[in-house]
Amino acid sequence: MEKSKVYVTKEITPEAVLKLYDAMGVSLPGKVAVKLHSGEVGNQNFIRPEFWKPMVEKVGGTIIECNTAYEGARNTTEAHWETMKKHGWAEIAKVDILDAESEMELPIENGKRIHRNFVGSNLQNYDSMLVLTHFKGHPMGGFGGSLKNISIGIASSHGKAYIHGVGVEENFWTADHDSFLESMADAASSIAKYFEGKIAYINVMKNMSVDCDCCAVAEDPKMADIGMLASLDPVALDQACVDLVYQSDDPGKKHLIERMESRNGIHTVEAAAELGIGSRDYEFVEI
Repeated sequence: MEKSKVYVTKEITPEAVLKLYDAMGVSLPGKVAVKLHSGEVGNQNFIRPEFWKPMVEKVGGTIIECNTAYEGARNTTEAHWETMKKHGWAEIAKVDILDAESEMELPIENGKRIHRNFVGSNLQNYDSMLVLTHFKGHPMGGFGGSLKNISIGIASSHGKAYIHGVGVEENFWTADHDSFLESMADAASSIAKYFEGKIAYINVMKNMSVDCDCCAVAEDPKMADIGMLASLDPVALDQACVDLVYQSDDPGKKHLIERMESRNGIHTVEAAAELGIGSRDYEFVEI
């Protein structure tokens, strides 16, 4: 079987993002949803709007987000809109809070832990998706890559609690950890299926704190930036990013590796591969 192609560059610029996108040879049809992370108010590490602007404009995309399921500046539609404006997202493109009005249910075929995914109902208004991800650590997932961005990231506020609680919202913070990671993979599979053949992924390995962009108070990065990667296979893409962290000669990598290993972060990639979202076998194509 042919290995998944992962396009890679050490250059971290808006222009290089466009080159990566072109290298994938994909043409996203119709109305394009651009999923990225709006950044929690107070977070210093999230990728800024100016960086993503040329890519969003190239596909004529609408920036999409969903409300969070925890306290902060993005847990209600009103607060989330204020954050979108405060951080400058509304200045570079149209913005859509997908679950502002309601949610819709997507089936999860052969899910390991959950069999339905609750996403913002506005998702049905889009024909294709571009997933722009800041690869970094995460307090619960170990790391946040493309798979997390299309699972927890696109789930409605209620859907986020459903995934975290492995189908029981009340177990948000107490569910079995590996089961939560498998639930994330389950949810990701429903999005990959929904946009099958019409979805592309770009990961930026910059500002790689052990904490997510969802943290208002996040630790500063301890390791140097690595570069950017793109693929039509989110499993291969996240696996490649993890591999590059391990292969780095930066001694600061130990902090991110500890975060990934202590949360068994790779298990999300393992589960996603078993679900058939993509392959952990890949080959690099340098751009």
